[in-house]
Amino acid sequence: MANSMYHYMALMWKRPYEGEHGLLMKERLVEWRRQPSIVRVEKPTRIDRARRLGYKAKPGFVVVRVRVRKGGLRKPRPRSGRRPKRMGVYGHSPRKSLRLIAEERAARKYRNLEVLSSYYVGEDGLYKYYEVILVDPHHPAILSDPDINWIASPSQRGRVFRGKTSAGRRIRGLLAVRGLRGTHKHKWKKKQKERKLRKRHEASRGARLIAPKEIYEELGIEK
Repeated sequence: MANSMYHYMALMWKRPYEGEHGLLMKERLVEWRRQPSIVRVEKPTRIDRARRLGYKAKPGFVVVRVRVRKGGLRKPRPRSGRRPKRMGVYGHSPRKSLRLIAEERAARKYRNLEVLSSYYVGEDGLYKYYEVILVDPHHPAILSDPDINWIASPSQRGRVFRGKTSAGRRIRGLLAVRGLRGTHKHKWKKKQKERKLRKRHEASRGARLIAPKEIYEELGIEK
């Protein structure tokens, strides 16, 4: 079976800075840096990725490119004396991903639209660039489309600020990550086990296992 055009586009974006595509990316980044931080684009740069996330070339869909500065946060250097270790100038990383920050900035710029999702389109030494897909929940073309009219529900209002997008769900531990540990499901299972065994929290003073009476009887221990 022959592969589609989108298949080869996705392969190109696995290593976007190599070969002819790398030369094209260099030209794009030079142009993008001269433009404002939030720019509306006519069509997606990565049409394969946009279509996979739910984009359709029809009225009601808007694509915006957002520029976000790379790196961790910076704090003012304290005037009073400190050890270098306690200066607190370096090593402060934001709790949110840059992708989620880009989505929130696009949502604040276009207040009448809702964020559907976003994807990476490039980076240079100073900035990362993301394209954010926005949807107009009041447009007739959106309301009449059964694939996307769920976004017009009142429960989806301000969805990017409540962690409802894929970037927000990843931050909350609701999407697949490397391994089960640290995910929402792992924490829920751990809590259920602690409740079953009536185990006190490890941070409380004199934390110990308070097992049910049946467990003591099974082990033959007098309580």
